[in-house]
Amino acid sequence: MIELLTAWSGKIADALWGNELTLIALLGTGLYLTIRIGFIQIRGFRHAINLIGGRYSSHKDTGEVSHFQALSAALSATVGTGNIAGVATAISLGGPGALFWMWMTAFFGMATKFTECTLALQFREVSRDGEIAGGPMYTLLNGLKMKRTAIVFAVFALIASFGIGNMVQANSVVDGIRYIYPPVGELSWLIGIVMAVLVGLVIIGGIKRIAKVASVLVPFMATIYIAAALIVLANSYEAIPAAFATIFEAALNPWVVGGAAVGEAIRWGVARGLFSNEAGLGSSPMAHAAARTNEPVREGLVAMMEPFIDTIVICTLTGLVIIVTGSYIDRPDDLVGAALTAHAFSQSLGNAGALVVGIGLSLFAFSTIIAWSYYGDRSARFLFGEAAVMPYRVLYTIVVAFGAPVPLQLVWNLADTTNILMALPNLIGLILLAGLVKKMKNEYFSAAGADAVAINL
Repeated sequence: MIELLTAWSGKIADALWGNELTLIALLGTGLYLTIRIGFIQIRGFRHAINLIGGRYSSHKDTGEVSHFQALSAALSATVGTGNIAGVATAISLGGPGALFWMWMTAFFGMATKFTECTLALQFREVSRDGEIAGGPMYTLLNGLKMKRTAIVFAVFALIASFGIGNMVQANSVVDGIRYIYPPVGELSWLIGIVMAVLVGLVIIGGIKRIAKVASVLVPFMATIYIAAALIVLANSYEAIPAAFATIFEAALNPWVVGGAAVGEAIRWGVARGLFSNEAGLGSSPMAHAAARTNEPVREGLVAMMEPFIDTIVICTLTGLVIIVTGSYIDRPDDLVGAALTAHAFSQSLGNAGALVVGIGLSLFAFSTIIAWSYYGDRSARFLFGEAAVMPYRVLYTIVVAFGAPVPLQLVWNLADTTNILMALPNLIGLILLAGLVKKMKNEYFSAAGADAVAINL
């Protein structure tokens, strides 16, 4: 029965993620928002960096966490297995040109993130004790009065939190540790229990504790991974220009690589890019809604840096390492995903390369677990009330222990499906409220005192 469910769920997930209409909806929405809102990812880039640095922050504003902590919490969810395994999968199945199309998802995804997170701040709810609840379900409910659509989003987000946010990531932690010390595979149940305890200690404290841990963990793990990738690229610097030429040619020149190859590059690049940075899925706005600010546009600008950091920086480094080392050429059929990335790093760094990938995969996956717990508990709160939050957190912690040792292809399939089903109601809200976001953006930059801000654009 499990094998049958796995097979059928795999076909559904492949049909959704491999469907041109789905990819066009996600990427096309980003293109539409980019044009409608005036290329905010370019015009607001420098100001976004200043906001993350805290230049315009005030403790008097409403919210639970700082701009930087909200960004870190959201990046905890997006910077994960997609940056290590997702990039390798895209290149192994779509060729080097897939990396170019991952860049496209990030560029247009920045406008999507700006829009969905600006709306999350605009329509969030603040309880008497100052606790924040926000995200696409509140945008759909309070901004468009679409209660049923809001419920649909929250249901799929709740289900997805146990899949892509929990069991899949718990299993990825075991995989990461297995790269470092293979015999640990026999003790996956013990790793699951330890991980459940650690997760519980973090998430029981809610978004404030999650944000504090994330603001330390995300910069630490990203710095280690980026430094290792830069060392590999420095060792093969002469191959970098050729690598970029290969990427562009494989992505855009059907006369050289063939039309089918370009098509595969587009399919896998867009699918894995969107999977990695989650632009349009509606997950990140729930974390950004808790930001301490009275200016929704400001948090939208902070949020749009997610796809840039996740995909244009980290995914690009992973892809370049795989390409300059030639690891994707004549690879064994079983060398895909994180194994291909580990092999590429090992080509230059030896055993230390596998160590970096193992540590990176483990930390990335753990951070995703704690971030997605918040997305799930906001969904549970929306559907069942505040009383459901703590039982959800307890259940989520328990599921981590079971997710570590269980073969998860079925869960992967279900997670991919629920992610897409989350995105659809979210995209409806973004398109319908794009005009409002444009108006808010214009008012923000034209308001009294905004001239000082505009200098930083």
